[in-house]
Amino acid sequence: MRPTEEILLKPVLTEKMLNLSEKLGKYGFEVHREANKLEIKRAVEKKFNVTVEAVRVVNLKGKTKRMSTRRGMTFGRRSDRKKAVVTLKKGQKIDFFAGK
Repeated sequence: MRPTEEILLKPVLTEKMLNLSEKLGKYGFEVHREANKLEIKRAVEKKFNVTVEAVRVVNLKGKTKRMSTRRGMTFGRRSDRKKAVVTLKKGQKIDFFAGK
C-alpha cells in the first residue's frame, strides 16, 4: 500500500468542483495513476479525518499540443492523469484554505 502523500497529489480547485463541494459534499483530487478506490478512500479519511461514502475515478488522457518555433512545428504531449471525486458523509467538509 502506498503512503497517503503519494496517493493524493493535489486537490482539484475549479469553479465546478467548488460548487459541488458546497452543495453536495463532493471533493476532487488528482491522484496517483495506479491508485484504486480503496486506497483513495483510506488516504482521504486518514489525511482529513472525515468519513468517505463514495469514490468515483476518471482517467484523463493528456492532450497533444502543437507549437511553432523558428525551426518549424514541434509537437508535445501533456501527461495522462487520474482524477477522483470523493463524496463525504452528510454534514462533513474539507477546508483546503485553512492554515495548518
